[in-house]
Amino acid sequence: MNLTTLMNSRWLPVAFGLYMYTLLKIILFKFHSIDMTFMLEQVQMNIENPHSIIKGIQLGNLVPFKEISHNIQGQSMHGLIHFFGNIALFIPLGIFLLLLSKNKKASFISVLVCSFGVSFSLEIAQVIFSIGNFDVDDLILNTTGGILGYWMSRIVVYLKLKGSS
Repeated sequence: MNLTTLMNSRWLPVAFGLYMYTLLKIILFKFHSIDMTFMLEQVQMNIENPHSIIKGIQLGNLVPFKEISHNIQGQSMHGLIHFFGNIALFIPLGIFLLLLSKNKKASFISVLVCSFGVSFSLEIAQVIFSIGNFDVDDLILNTTGGILGYWMSRIVVYLKLKGSS
């Protein structure tokens, strides 16, 4: 089965589902097991005390490029992994959004909005479940990754069309 047939088959939504599961597992659970009892307890605690959600957002990074510049200047291995990892994790999202769109014609704006929306949802989920901090720089890096995946896919589709003509 060639790549085009595979990408146009029913396996594409399955691969997208696996990617989304992996993304959730990495970002929300940091490779640990998913403990639904713990998650429900966290949500219940935050429902009973909504100020903890506000506090969780306030304790996070709300200054654009603050952590990005810190990671680049510090050049620590952890900082570089965080920087490039956030971009790399979302490159497949941009690719999937293009491949799953009708006639492979997703717009740049739709991929930008979807990438931002998925990233924002994950950042808010970290606060709601009290399992991480909100970081506006993660939104920037994740959205950048989605856009990079989109452009990489557009280039491949363009080259493929150019090569077949």
